[in-house]
Amino acid sequence: FWSSPSITQRGSFLGGMRMELGQGWGKSVKLWASAFGGEIKSIAAKYSGSQLLQKKYKEYEKDVAIEEIDGLQLVKKLAKNMEEMFHKKSEAVRRLVEAAEDAYLKHEFDADLQYEYFNAVLINERDEEGNYLELGKEFILVPNDHFNNLPVNISLSDVQVPTNMYNKDPAIVNGVYWSESLNKVFVDNFDRDPSLIWQYFGSAKGFFRQYPGIKWEPDENGVIAFDCRNRKWYIQAATSPKDVVILVDVSGSMKGLRLTIAKQTVSSILDTLGDDDFFNIIAYNEELHYVEPCLNGTLVQADRANKEHFREHLDKLFAKGIGMLDIALNEAFNTLNEFNHTGQGSICSQAIMLITDGAVDTYDTIFAKYNWPDRKVRIFTYLIGREAAFADNLKWMACANKGFFTQISTLADVQENVMEYLHVLSRPKVIDQEHDVVWTEAYIDSTLADDQGLVLMTTVAMPVFSKQNETRSKGILLGVVGTDVPVKDTKINVWHHLHFL
Repeated sequence: FWSSPSITQRGSFLGGMRMELGQGWGKSVKLWASAFGGEIKSIAAKYSGSQLLQKKYKEYEKDVAIEEIDGLQLVKKLAKNMEEMFHKKSEAVRRLVEAAEDAYLKHEFDADLQYEYFNAVLINERDEEGNYLELGKEFILVPNDHFNNLPVNISLSDVQVPTNMYNKDPAIVNGVYWSESLNKVFVDNFDRDPSLIWQYFGSAKGFFRQYPGIKWEPDENGVIAFDCRNRKWYIQAATSPKDVVILVDVSGSMKGLRLTIAKQTVSSILDTLGDDDFFNIIAYNEELHYVEPCLNGTLVQADRANKEHFREHLDKLFAKGIGMLDIALNEAFNTLNEFNHTGQGSICSQAIMLITDGAVDTYDTIFAKYNWPDRKVRIFTYLIGREAAFADNLKWMACANKGFFTQISTLADVQENVMEYLHVLSRPKVIDQEHDVVWTEAYIDSTLADDQGLVLMTTVAMPVFSKQNETRSKGILLGVVGTDVPVKDTKINVWHHLHFL
């Protein structure tokens, strides 16, 4: 009689087989891993040169000691080192401010002044007969490795004047003449600190004095669009952060050239706004039209992306209907007031920019409701067109609200007239003689691009004021001085400090 094994016996037998098999696989895996690791170690030793490196370390081991470094003290030393570097740059700028203000104080304006200066566009240019052009005398330029081998003149500065300005305008010539005294300070600063690169003075009149002197080349259209007064370093040094609402009249009377001029005026205002500023644009006729409908009743930061976005929407504006300025002013004041209470804006200056071809009223009831007696919001009015029928109302609105009135008749007038508001906003700083040192955020500069591409740059700048007693109470801004600091210089400074610990 045959009987099969019990279920219990069968389970014990299979379990034992699995255990033996598992133990066998485990040993095999360990052997494989050991062999693989040994092979990797052998290859690494053969090709990495680790044994030779260890041998070399052994040779110098007696001369090497492990030293514990206090991390906190290291950070403090680095911070002090960086502070000293920034202080040197700031002091260079401060010396330029003092020299500029002293030179202007001693200068008497001469409307008939004739002065041949080095124009950065015209230097070394000759006419068909081989003679140097007016304002284009010989200007020695030598490649300099400190300036990426650009041909420069480290003994003199030269002057760039925007294409839309007259090179020999009396205001320009007088400004260039008295600012010539900065040459000595430019050279002295460079002798004191050879790591300095560009030093410059941007005049409120529009000209730009740059050291070392360099030749400027126009674009393919023969134009140099650069205006120092639109640069971030100039705007940040000259004015305080601001919240701005721009009102644009798009009623029927603004058709054609007037609307074109109005759009260009808005675009030029945007050029003068920096990352510390906030803005919005409202077009109005009998209704309100936010240029960006998604941003009703608020302001946005005036960074490059936002400004370009709004510029694209400006092209969509067209003129029709009747202009209801009272509705627009109410909306502008409410927007500024509500945004100010959020604590998200500049928490500083506030302004309404009004761009229109006329105003039938002075709207004093609206100003009495929102802005008087404190007049915290300045009103800047831009009259578009040649007619002056409504100029008085717009002048009154600006003057009654600590602003400024200007008339823009042609596209060529836009740039200079827009700049006037910056002078007004700078007055409190000028009157109080607040020489604040401003450091801009990092930006890309192509002038000193190297083999690794474009260079990240920051600028330290300070405003220059008139110290003449007869004009001091008016708060006259003469311009802004500055010097560029490559961001890589700060990295080199840190590396140098660590290297010599």
